[in-house]
Amino acid sequence: MLEPFYWHPVALSADLADAPQSVQLLEQRLVLWRDGAGVVRAGADRCPHRGARLSLGCVRDGQLECRYHGWRFDGSGQVVCVPALPGFAPPPTHRASTCEALERYGLIWVRLRRGEASGAEADPPVFAAEHEPRLRKVNCGPYDVAASAPRIVENFLDMAHFGYVHEHWLGARAHAAVPAYQVDTTATGFLATGCKAWQPKSSVHAQGGAEVEYTYEVNAPYTAVLTKVPDAASVALADFRESIALFICPVTPETSRVWFRLAMNDFDSPDATLQAFQHTIFSQDQPVLESQEPKRLPISDEASVRELASAADRSASAYRRYLRERGIRFGTC
Repeated sequence: MLEPFYWHPVALSADLADAPQSVQLLEQRLVLWRDGAGVVRAGADRCPHRGARLSLGCVRDGQLECRYHGWRFDGSGQVVCVPALPGFAPPPTHRASTCEALERYGLIWVRLRRGEASGAEADPPVFAAEHEPRLRKVNCGPYDVAASAPRIVENFLDMAHFGYVHEHWLGARAHAAVPAYQVDTTATGFLATGCKAWQPKSSVHAQGGAEVEYTYEVNAPYTAVLTKVPDAASVALADFRESIALFICPVTPETSRVWFRLAMNDFDSPDATLQAFQHTIFSQDQPVLESQEPKRLPISDEASVRELASAADRSASAYRRYLRERGIRFGTC
């Protein structure tokens, strides 16, 4: 299983303050906490002493304290204090299970297993727009979804549903045709370019219907990025463009936690206004995603799970091929 070698988002950075927090990733329960320097730490949400959840405890003097017996752990997981034995010096073998954690894009990312395997990246997925100072960044979510992470990525890449799921917003039945577009393999995944759609309201700033050009990129198993440029005459904001990253935490093979990170040249609208538009769009997607059967994305050639495809599904076909080639199985069938 290669998924533990990849970095995955598990929580908003702003949500982790003084108290430990419990999260779940790839069916494993983890505890997040900040040490005395404010550095994010992560590990199994289980005290190695008697198995209590460490997330029920607290952070004291920069160390994670178990609520059951007060054992304390430093950032490396080493036991540094056993209150019942004041003179006891815990040996190196007395430690909690830990994993790597870091902060990026306003999120906390965790990698369960160190090292690289079969193309697994040393860093979290790239969101190129993050480094453009002219673009403002806003996070949306989390959304807890009863759908597999691959199903959610594939939906994000799909333009043929715009006129039906997002009618009067991102699409219209009279403009349901998906013009041909190009998909090219990259070192980290693939890029779909020349994707065009007519949209009644392409963004919170749209003043009318317009043709919008999309570029989609997949550079990690459960991440996708789109760049969106509408016809300039249809948008009140000059030189409007936006880039949206989809970051997914695969909680179980059939449940996920989802965030979107917006990067746009709108520095005037309140965060809530931008988040409300994204919330509207994803709220339209969510019931459809949760209705799909099988819950896991079919990527095998078995007749029992095979799904029909058309030329409009080129990005979906590329994504399924990408998962097969990298041996990604969590959330697929």
